[in-house]
Amino acid sequence: MPEISVAERPGLGADGSPRPSEDHLVVLDHAVLLLDGATSPSPLLPSGGWYAGLLTERLAAGLRADPGAELGELLATAITEVAAANELRPGHAPSSTVTILRWRAEAVDALVLADSPVVAFGPRGPEVLSDDRITGLRGAGRLRTGAEVRALRNTEGGFWVAEADPAAAYQARRASWPRAELEAALLATDGVAVGVDDYRLFDWPEVLRLARAKGPRAVLDEVRAAEEGDPEGRRWPRAKRHDDQALVLVEFNR
Repeated sequence: MPEISVAERPGLGADGSPRPSEDHLVVLDHAVLLLDGATSPSPLLPSGGWYAGLLTERLAAGLRADPGAELGELLATAITEVAAANELRPGHAPSSTVTILRWRAEAVDALVLADSPVVAFGPRGPEVLSDDRITGLRGAGRLRTGAEVRALRNTEGGFWVAEADPAAAYQARRASWPRAELEAALLATDGVAVGVDDYRLFDWPEVLRLARAKGPRAVLDEVRAAEEGDPEGRRWPRAKRHDDQALVLVEFNR
């Protein structure tokens, strides 16, 4: 069993009010699941956090029942089951990112759907498994309104996220590494990854060093402190003053 350390912190809603975190994290004997529920496109829909919680439960049950399951198939089945049990329809349902890290005797496997990356550290240095389709669309100015998000979600040329259509599972990014070569791995929701990708507070090796020296919560503290110094979002424009934060450090061969 690898050594695993975790830090989580809720953010604020779009209106600036405190609310429970919509990130969901489960540590199993052979895997870590990290899901980040998206803000629902309509107040008439359940929250992304509600959906992420249900999907996390299904994924965890699937991995317990079949530890070696193909991760894309596992995710497709979980999406189908949650949608059927709750009468969710594609295009009219809450959604969530999905990040899975699973280790076996010989290999470590990862799956990433939407913007919560896995960073693996081995002999070739840090290897980032990320899904940059949302970032690319934002950079092109194509996700500025709710209507644009709905039009581009789970479509070719758009971005993919877990919702009510199991086809999204097969659009996830995946990677595998020999377990003997992997030193450590990080899993982060975008409320933490933003410190690397947008704020440029540190790079991923520096995140690893800080998490090892002071614990993963120290990384969350650095990101939150930067946001406190930019409360109006002038330096770093963003939809929320503080997003939910979750960071997992998995130590394999330190």
